[in-house]
Amino acid sequence: MDRTTRTETADSTDVVIVGSGFGALATAKKLGKAGTPFVLISETTEHLFQPLLYQVATGVLSAAEIAPPVRSILAKFPNGDVRLGRVVDVRPDDHEVDYVADGVVHTIGYKSLVAATGARQSYFGNDHFAKVTFALKTVEDAEALRKQILRCFEEANTTKDAARRRDLLSFVVVGAGPTGVELAGQIRELAQRYVEQTFHGLSADDVSVKLVEGAGLVLPPFGGKLSEYSKDSLEKSGVEVVLDTMVTDIDEHGVTVKSKTDGEQRITAETVIWSAGVQANDFAGVLAQRTGCDTDRAGRLLINRDLTVGGYADVYAIGDMTSLDKLPGQSPVAMQEGRHVAKTITGKIARGTAFKYMDKGSMAIINRFRAITRVGKLELTGMLAWLTWLAVHVYYLIGFRNRAVTVLSWFESFLGHQRPHFHMAQDPEPARFFERVDSGTEDAAAASQPPERHEEAHAA
Repeated sequence: MDRTTRTETADSTDVVIVGSGFGALATAKKLGKAGTPFVLISETTEHLFQPLLYQVATGVLSAAEIAPPVRSILAKFPNGDVRLGRVVDVRPDDHEVDYVADGVVHTIGYKSLVAATGARQSYFGNDHFAKVTFALKTVEDAEALRKQILRCFEEANTTKDAARRRDLLSFVVVGAGPTGVELAGQIRELAQRYVEQTFHGLSADDVSVKLVEGAGLVLPPFGGKLSEYSKDSLEKSGVEVVLDTMVTDIDEHGVTVKSKTDGEQRITAETVIWSAGVQANDFAGVLAQRTGCDTDRAGRLLINRDLTVGGYADVYAIGDMTSLDKLPGQSPVAMQEGRHVAKTITGKIARGTAFKYMDKGSMAIINRFRAITRVGKLELTGMLAWLTWLAVHVYYLIGFRNRAVTVLSWFESFLGHQRPHFHMAQDPEPARFFERVDSGTEDAAAASQPPERHEEAHAA
């Protein structure tokens, strides 16, 4: 960035934390308890509990229940400060970070820097897919997808055009990782347990859900009987699972796929959801350039074993923006890394101490009453795994109110037939996927025109 545009160093602190995810908060809490001054800088004001994002997209929970304010979480630590801004540059030799807030570039000095900016959706070089698909990485993504799903049901309920109705009720999910499996299973549950009860002109059989995966397994990180159980459970619920199949193209009207056995095929659908991969956020690239740190193909920082970056002993990176020992992109990894960094900074452990991950198990939910769990050699499926998944995720939710409301919403959705947050208002123009918030001016201009239509497992 142009150094002449930045402000003079206005203030400094002991530790600057970039991000507001699981790793960033774990670091901040540990530093807060130790009385170490820190400043946490985040582009959003909330801490997103991403494992439950798919439930916002399908109307089980509201965004407020899984995205509490960061300031409220850290309010009890007088030695901590939270700032809304986007970090755009770092000068590790000068111990300075630049961040933009309200259009103004601010500079803050630090003794230690902790980067925890997470990951974003990866389209494997096909970035144009982003304009014709839905993702599920942010609250805005979840709300846009919920609006799209409900719009499809509403329009299908009123249209007299059989072909249009079929396309509206066709959903394609690309990627059979946890997010893809969760969404495919939940859309089928919407069809079976909500649509038939509330849309008298629709039936569950009208709704088509296809889950497309390039690998030969559902939930590949699990493998074996757990992957087979997941596939069987999805198919029993009505999801069509398409394995060993690559997506070659996506447009406004559907997906083109190719497999070794069936060759190239066309799948028409009103809604295509992309959950096939992730890559590090942009700040990882900035940090790599400034520190000389290598990155992998997904842009993740190849950090040192003590979680430092490049040759700098006072710059740390944790969570999904990093790659170390093939650790999965799971929230427990980020939280344990955050605590390790905080202990290093506060002197609880010696500098240079290698990080060791304690694997407490992995789990993934499939649909109502079905999930899979692996803890060491113990593998659970079905109702017991499902209840375990619910208990673990309630435990990690922040705040008594959020936990209580979540449990009540689960009772209403999973034991009853309601979706308490599955609603929308009529827009002046029909909702379409390219009306989602986009930074590009061309996309914003396109949204103003009348449209034609518009990896890793969760851990315990």
